[in-house]
Amino acid sequence: MLDFTLEDLSAADVEQLRAVYEPLAESVRALIDATIRTEVDADAVAAAKAEIDSATARLRRRQTDGSFGVRYLATGERMAWGNAVIGIRNPLAPPIQIRHDDSGASVCEFHLGAAYEGPPGHVHGGVAALVLDHVLGDAASDGINPRLTGTINFRYVRATRLGDLHAEARIIRTEGVKTYAVGHLADDQGVTVEAEGVFIEPRWARDRSE
Repeated sequence: MLDFTLEDLSAADVEQLRAVYEPLAESVRALIDATIRTEVDADAVAAAKAEIDSATARLRRRQTDGSFGVRYLATGERMAWGNAVIGIRNPLAPPIQIRHDDSGASVCEFHLGAAYEGPPGHVHGGVAALVLDHVLGDAASDGINPRLTGTINFRYVRATRLGDLHAEARIIRTEGVKTYAVGHLADDQGVTVEAEGVFIEPRWARDRSE
């Protein structure tokens, strides 16, 4: 069973935590991009490294054991802040903010820069798969019980250019505990990756809802 933690936090508490930690992750995202693209000299790199090491030691003075996990509030809001795709506390996440349109489809616009490169100037194929896996999973889930990836297939139409991107997914049918979803990733020239997957409500979630 996955670790979903119930937090005794109010909406105001959550916003206060967001105000503290989201800017930190944004700064580290900028640092990652700067680290990839910098051309400063060795002395400047050494000075920056010392500052980064000092900041890392300061942040490690108090930290949680293991991963951040998924934390739920009594209101039902989900805090997946450590998630690799949507986590606002995870500097590796773009992060992506998913919305749901009138048809129920999951839709998002986001930016992938130098940290996500595979072929020169283009998104790594594994990163494209990561994003689509999450967006299809979001579309397949009901917001209460998770539906986890059973199988997923990708068709790479062409390379995805780094920059501003669009992804969307929708359910095509549900059969018992299985939900089938399709979606795609697109850059400013059109669709680049198509995906279809089967998402399954895990047994422990089924048992909990009975």
